[in-house]
Parts: sequence; C-alpha cells; structure tokens
Amino acid sequence: MNMIALSVNQRAVQALAEPRTNLADFVREKLDLTGTHLGCEHGVCGACTVLLDGVPARSCITYAVACEGAEVTTIEGLDEDDVTTELRAAFTREHALQCGYCTPGMLVSARDLVLRLPQADERLIRVGLSGNLCRCTGYVGIVRAVQSVIEARRARDIAPEPGGGRKILGPVGSGRSLDHRADRAERVRPVASGPAKPEAVNAVDSIPDFIPTDVLTQHFSVAHPPEQVFAMFGDIAAVAACLPGAALTAPPKPERVEGAIRVKIGPIAATFAGAARVERNPADMSGRIVGVGNDRRSRSSTQGEIRYRLVPTEQGTRVDLSIGYTLTGMLAQVGRPGLVRGLAARLIAEFAGNLDRRLSGTLPADAVAADLNGMTLGFSLLRERVARWFDRFSSNKDGAA
Repeated sequence: MNMIALSVNQRAVQALAEPRTNLADFVREKLDLTGTHLGCEHGVCGACTVLLDGVPARSCITYAVACEGAEVTTIEGLDEDDVTTELRAAFTREHALQCGYCTPGMLVSARDLVLRLPQADERLIRVGLSGNLCRCTGYVGIVRAVQSVIEARRARDIAPEPGGGRKILGPVGSGRSLDHRADRAERVRPVASGPAKPEAVNAVDSIPDFIPTDVLTQHFSVAHPPEQVFAMFGDIAAVAACLPGAALTAPPKPERVEGAIRVKIGPIAATFAGAARVERNPADMSGRIVGVGNDRRSRSSTQGEIRYRLVPTEQGTRVDLSIGYTLTGMLAQVGRPGLVRGLAARLIAEFAGNLDRRLSGTLPADAVAADLNGMTLGFSLLRERVARWFDRFSSNKDGAA
C-alpha cells in the first residue's frame, strides 16, 4: 500500500491506498464521499465524473496513487459553487433528473460546458454531454437546463472561460504530473505492498500523521488528582487493560505501542492489529496517540488519533478527549458518524469506569476489560433514540391539544 497526499474538496487528505485502487473507490471508501457514483467502471457512462485539477475526469479509470498532489473536487465540494447551484435549480425546473444516479457526474460535466461555451448551442451541449449516459430522462430536460443556465449567465455579461481551466493539452492531470515529478518520490512513501496484513502494520517504523475523516469530542471525570491520572496514562499496559477489547501484542515502549482491539458489530467480528505513536507533555498534562491498524478478515483499515488534556476540578480530574478517525472497508459501511458517536460515548464510559476502579485499587492488576460488542451498545443507542422520538411525539401531541 502507498501513503498518498492530495487535496479533496479543498481539504488536505493523507491516506493509505493500494496501487490498484481507483479514485472513485478512494473517495467513496476512504473519505465517505458517496456522491461520486460508479456505473460501468470502464469510463463510459460518466457517473463517476469528478474534477481533477479543475478538469472533468473519469474517477473509475483514474488510479488514486496517480493523483498524488492533485486537487480533486467531488460533487460534495461543489455545494457552494455558483454555477452548480444554478444548474441544480435548472435541473429541477426542467425535470432533468429522475432516478438521479447519473446526476452528480452530469452536473460536473454540465458545469464545464457552462464555463466554456460562448452560446447555448444545443448541438455542442449534446456533444459535450455525450460521455454522460442517462437511462431515464431522454436528455431533453438536461439539455434545456444547461441551455437556460448558459443563456442566463451570458445575459448577465458573464463571459465564457476559454478551455474551462485547462492549461495544457493532454490527459487530465498531465500538467501536474510534470510539475511534481521531481518530488514525487519523497511525497509518496510505500508502506506495504499487496493485501494489508497486521504484521505489515506492526512493522511500520514511523506512524504518519493524517487528516481524520470524522472527529468526536468527549469528556469524563474521575475522583483522583490530575498527577495520579497522568501517571496512570503513562502506564500503557494498565491503560490497555481498561479499554474494552484492547490487548498488547508486544512489550510497550514509552513512545510506541503495538497491539490489537477486538470489536463485534452485528455479524461482523473484527480484530484490528496495528501500532501507535505515543506523545506526552507533562507541562500541561496533555498527550496524543496516533495509530494505524487493519483487520485482515473483513479487509477493513483504520487510522486514529486521540488527543487528551487533564483539567483539575474540585472533585478530581476532568479528561477532555478529541478522537479523530478514518475507517475503510466492510466496517465502514456500518460505521456511520451518528452510530460511531453513540458507540464511542459508551466505550469511553466503560473505559472511565475501569480507569476509576484501577486508580482506586478496586480493579485487580491482572483484570482485562471485556470485548467491545457494538451490537449490545447499538441496541442501547436504539432504545434511547426511540425514547427520544416518543418524547417529541408526546410533546407535539400535547401542544396540538
């Protein structure tokens, strides 16, 4: 696998990708940007069209590793774009979509035409959209929508952009590859080749920084002084014993730990094996843990970052946490942010309880926390949501009465 760095929707992204991973799978599975759709996977239907360095490109036939250093814009990155906003309104007005599957790629291609064409020429629009297939609309509404936006913009004296942002002839992204060829070797560092394995992750000499896909903030309190809690956080083995499902696979070092965490969500059982970098700052009693791991059975991978700070209180210590993560593979299909936040809250609650008992001496030194069962926690979260739904329903009913 390769670690690649690029910009996606104006946000710096650094993530692992196999050499064969296409850009569409990368943005969907690594970044959860599922607005990019996959249709033919041969570069024919256009459903996967994104902007690569400002130019429409087929993401299903573009390798993610070939986009090192590129600027990628998916349909989600065009939410605030003026041209796309006008096109969305025109598509609605002209009934230019039905099932909507082709629409993200159609909007990206249509936006390029609006920028480039000097006039709302029907033939040129049909030629320009010939690489985007639609099996619902018959294209009439789509063409009318693009025509109306071009006419409206030209009527407002918005001039066309020759080339629509294209700076050189040749394949999309070729200009960037020429500019960045010299320093590519430094920015693309091979981490492992072939299918990701726990052994490969554990063998990584350095744990890279990354930009999390999602960040959760939590806090909990324990009735012990900050100095005692901070000293406890320095004992990696003790902390691992308090974390549900966690186990060390090698003797811990002050700055590095290797281990695994077991989790079960419904029928999916996974053991993420990996390594983490540990940083501590005694001056303000804060710390940071950055780790990578993967589960060979479900072909799921994760990167995580935990930042903590200890704050003195009258009752003891408040632990402020910031948890950032990126999850890919099978578990990413059930690991939606809302569910993960609920599960994380219960995981932290269990960890806090175990930590408090260990600091108080009521938890045996050789005790191991129970495995994390996402199904049990998920049912608990579902019960709470149903209870809140009934509360809102009852309140609305009382108000209506």
